Amino acid sequence: MFGVLRRRLADAEFWERHENPASGWTRLPTAPLLMYAIYARNWRLLAATVAFVVVNPILFPKPGPEADDSWMTRGVRGERLWVQGADAGRANLLNVASAPAFLWAIYAAIRRRPARTAFFTALSMALKLAFVNEMVKLYDRAVASEEA
Repeated sequence: MFGVLRRRLADAEFWERHENPASGWTRLPTAPLLMYAIYARNWRLLAATVAFVVVNPILFPKPGPEADDSWMTRGVRGERLWVQGADAGRANLLNVASAPAFLWAIYAAIRRRPARTAFFTALSMALKLAFVNEMVKLYDRAVASEEA
């Protein structure tokens, strides 16, 4: 499984399609959908949401040049640099911090604690968006250094 993931993350076609801003923005509501599916014990919705998360990065076409200024596109390009080993600074902390928040959201959904589910889902999403923002900064720094 990890070999497949490693090959996929090295594939230029994967990243080029994932750079479509529609890819990133349509992934955003998947966390609340996952939590609702767990909370409501709706296994079909859970399976459909997980399937969407898996196919999402290749679901959309490569973006046109108009997407070059898109915040989400720049975030994905920064993430690609990060996966290739670029120093992302505090983004690593944000990425690590989002995992326990997401796990707490899952736990709260399993225990059917709506306020805690909502809180930890929102927290994990906020941390993920802060991570994407750091990826945008990483990409912008890389572009600026190439232009200098």
